[in-house]
Amino acid sequence: MILDTTLSLEQFIAVVRGGETVELSPAAQARIVRARAVIEQIVDGHQAVYGVNTGFGKFASVRVDRAQLAQLQHNLIVSHAIGVGEPLPAEVVRGMLLLRAQSLALGHSGVRPEVVDLLLALLNAGAHPVIPAQGSVGASGDLAPLAHLALALIGLGQLEHGGVVRPAAEVLSELGLTPLQLQAKEGLALINGTQLMGSLLALALHDARQLLGTANLAAAMTVEALYGSHRPFGADVVGLRPHPGALRVAEQLRHFLRGSQIAPSHAECGKVQDPYSLRAVPQVHGATDDALAQAARVLEVEFASVTDNPLIFPDTGEVVSGGNFHGQPLALTADALKVAVAELASISERRCEQLLNPALSGLPGFLAPEGGLNSGFMIAQYTAAALVSENKVLAHPASVDSIPTSANQEDHVSMGAHGARQLRQILEHAQTVLSIELMCGAQALDFQKLRAGQGVQAAYERIRETVPTMPADRFFQPDLLRLRTLVTSGTLLDVAQHA
Repeated sequence: MILDTTLSLEQFIAVVRGGETVELSPAAQARIVRARAVIEQIVDGHQAVYGVNTGFGKFASVRVDRAQLAQLQHNLIVSHAIGVGEPLPAEVVRGMLLLRAQSLALGHSGVRPEVVDLLLALLNAGAHPVIPAQGSVGASGDLAPLAHLALALIGLGQLEHGGVVRPAAEVLSELGLTPLQLQAKEGLALINGTQLMGSLLALALHDARQLLGTANLAAAMTVEALYGSHRPFGADVVGLRPHPGALRVAEQLRHFLRGSQIAPSHAECGKVQDPYSLRAVPQVHGATDDALAQAARVLEVEFASVTDNPLIFPDTGEVVSGGNFHGQPLALTADALKVAVAELASISERRCEQLLNPALSGLPGFLAPEGGLNSGFMIAQYTAAALVSENKVLAHPASVDSIPTSANQEDHVSMGAHGARQLRQILEHAQTVLSIELMCGAQALDFQKLRAGQGVQAAYERIRETVPTMPADRFFQPDLLRLRTLVTSGTLLDVAQHA
């Protein structure tokens, strides 16, 4: 991939998860060089410019001698690399490397080309700085996490390469790479940015889109298993309240349910209406769909943004201290997606109750053929309920909090990294809850004698290739984990979509 002015989510995923290599475009190289020339002029002159020849944060008024400018940048990195907690997953770090390079390549940060070259060299080599997950308040960017990223660039800290964590200097040497000797402005340019929350949010958005399709599939399977009506999913019905997400969800439900033999078999059953967790799927899942669409718009802007400070304008030579590093746009988006994804799990757990409760389903209690002796899927619903309840805590908006930092210079912070990390947890919980519904839905379909809609039937058959029916109690946590892999890999959704 050629890195220039734009980056799509699809390109992001291809690099971060697919291992596609990245190189700077000639135009990006030229932009970087032009911005660097402005910094060199400042270094040679007498103007005081924040972060170039002054201290940082509350020390912005402290002038630093020219002979100490390299030390200033080095000190910035080592003093700010004080994150704590578990190391971030490699895919999150890869996203940070890519997004930091993308922002610097726009040519308003003032770094030398070799800074971006080293970021991309690590990315392409699969060498990932070890970055603790905690420490960002999401205001002057993700300072502590990005400082740990920058630490590896100067030969300090640790790098993970080939699944092994070693000292950064050792890995750089092995790869034939030279650690950076940071020059004026470069340390600051590396750590002022939203790349932790941006990487987390981009990965979560990609996975949440897939999960939404899986949620639609799970709902369609439950509708078939419970002899639910397809009529509420009609284009004419949903079209009377035409939110775009609801229309998209209803269309996918109809696709999964087409050709059903089950639906005609109960056309005259006398049931008036289904519970909300079945009947209102287009409206509930559709609201999540709309939230995902809004998140995609935010990320599209973020991927083409300069989140550094101060900003360099090569055409005029102007250097401006602004607020582009502030994480509020991503913080609010992460919080909205936390709620949106949590709701997919919440309504899924209620559909599990519909499947397992014999008073509601007309099926054997807990889908156990010989109830009493067997407990069936009773505790699977407990697990789903536990995860849904935990999501309620995680879904509390992180962005409503703010603790001033840097002696009140940074007096409003976004807490966007908190929200983005919580979103990742909520998403993992939702993947499990929907896997539980699919496992229960497949067991319920075992009691049907007719074929379900084509998409549902294809998914059911694929599930049964991996998870056999449960005629009697067994240790079936491994079944759930195998089914969850089908969900998270996108395999099950793909099978249903192409049926």
